[in-house]
Amino acid sequence: MTTELTPPPRQSVSPPARAARPPWVDADVLREWSGWVRRETEADEVPLQTASAPFTLEPTASVPQCSAPDVAAAVARARVAQRDWAGVAVGERARLVLAFHDLLLEAQEQVLDLIQWETGKARFHAWQEVGQVVALARHYGRRAEHYLKPARLRGMVPGATVVKEVRVPKGVVGIISPWNYPLYLGVGDVLPALLAGNAVVSKADAQTPLTLLWTRALMDRAGLPADVWQVVTGVGEVTGPALVDAVDYVAFTGSTATGREVARRAAGRLVGASLELGGKNPLVVRRDADLAAAAHGAATAAFANTGQMCIHVERVYAHEDVYDEFRDALVRATEELRLGSAYDYSVDVGSLTSLDQLERVTAHVEDAVAQGARVLTGGQARPDLGPLFFEPTVLEGVTSAMRIFSEETFGPVVSLYPFASDADAVALSNQGTYGLSASVWSRDVGSAERLAVSLRAGAVNINDGAAAAAGSVEAGMGGMGESGLGRRHGAEGIRRFTDAQTVARQRLMPLGPPPGKPVEAFVHQTNRQLALMRRLRLR
Repeated sequence: MTTELTPPPRQSVSPPARAARPPWVDADVLREWSGWVRRETEADEVPLQTASAPFTLEPTASVPQCSAPDVAAAVARARVAQRDWAGVAVGERARLVLAFHDLLLEAQEQVLDLIQWETGKARFHAWQEVGQVVALARHYGRRAEHYLKPARLRGMVPGATVVKEVRVPKGVVGIISPWNYPLYLGVGDVLPALLAGNAVVSKADAQTPLTLLWTRALMDRAGLPADVWQVVTGVGEVTGPALVDAVDYVAFTGSTATGREVARRAAGRLVGASLELGGKNPLVVRRDADLAAAAHGAATAAFANTGQMCIHVERVYAHEDVYDEFRDALVRATEELRLGSAYDYSVDVGSLTSLDQLERVTAHVEDAVAQGARVLTGGQARPDLGPLFFEPTVLEGVTSAMRIFSEETFGPVVSLYPFASDADAVALSNQGTYGLSASVWSRDVGSAERLAVSLRAGAVNINDGAAAAAGSVEAGMGGMGESGLGRRHGAEGIRRFTDAQTVARQRLMPLGPPPGKPVEAFVHQTNRQLALMRRLRLR
């Protein structure tokens, strides 16, 4: 059944983009970046690949397409370079990363232009990528030695056995990053992998290679040897499998479907992998919440990055006693957002990044409306603003028969539902197979924290939509269920790029029966020692 709707008021609009291409990007600059992509065989005609700028659908810039042999050659070069890099003291590696930190802060206006040109996002959301990478560079630059230092452990025979656990680099790490956060997700894993003593080969997404190549050039200015971090570009179906087939560890960020394939391929080689995958993230508004703050937080978490982020909110559950008031506040907050394309901070929500994204968002909304869902605001594409714009949209009356109920939309759409109790909110939030991020709003922090630990989510934000946990770089970030394996950030975020090696030394004599002494006597004496250790509560 199709529901007849009065079109909601159109949302705020900003001026169009000032230029199809950032004015400082010229042929010489593009040649410099492309020089970081090395091919195994030199040909008269190098295959090229060109993406489209979301603001206009005009081409951005062509980059070389790498083949499977190109990827294998990059990994081989990285393996040679890693031997020397692993011998560089952690403190020296950290100094290089902190130099990169300073250069990125100084040169950020360029990369902000690039991120917007390649993704179509609002400038503030591009700046959030810079802020996050700077925070990670500073954190790991200051804490890497602590995270990687040898740990003294108890030996088999206290006093006689000396044991320590050391961290050794994996070797060559392959990083496969997506288009939605080309700087943060493209570089945020590179920094701890390098600090841990690895070489890195990154697969740039075909939509956003320029941001990663610009960053590699900046890292060169910081002093990183050329082959220690390399970037391969081209068709993902070619470069992705080739990378997984060659490296010693894989860090993947992307869809759950592709993550499964990466995991299978890595497992076939007994190579480790960390996977940050999809989500259908819930936000819970308890009866005692500050509704104005919750509405603003929900709009921010739902529509940041045009809804194209793995931790953005797609489901909002409001207590039935405050549902109507919260719904109205959320609609107002959504309609206040400025939608448009501009290389400045005058826009709150930018464009979707690709035609595929626009088609997916449109299909989800149309399917929901056709089956009876109500559009409270938004719900329309905006070709008057640009080819890939879609209004921030709030739906209610969504049922399990609709695609948007359980499928990840990955766009500027949020569905609103009532709930009756905390137990009801937990049951609703834990529906489905994902478990990446969640949010709870309440003035009663204790109750909110008790509710939080019942939610299946790798991170739960209290009185914040998503940024509090993601921005806390000392705390791990990752998913449960089909949202992934492993954690980025914090201790695990750098230690996953290492193997733990136990080094044990015996001070007096080798363990076991002394020469010439009956084995039975040794066993009897050892049993007495074990019993004594138990009584002394020794671990």
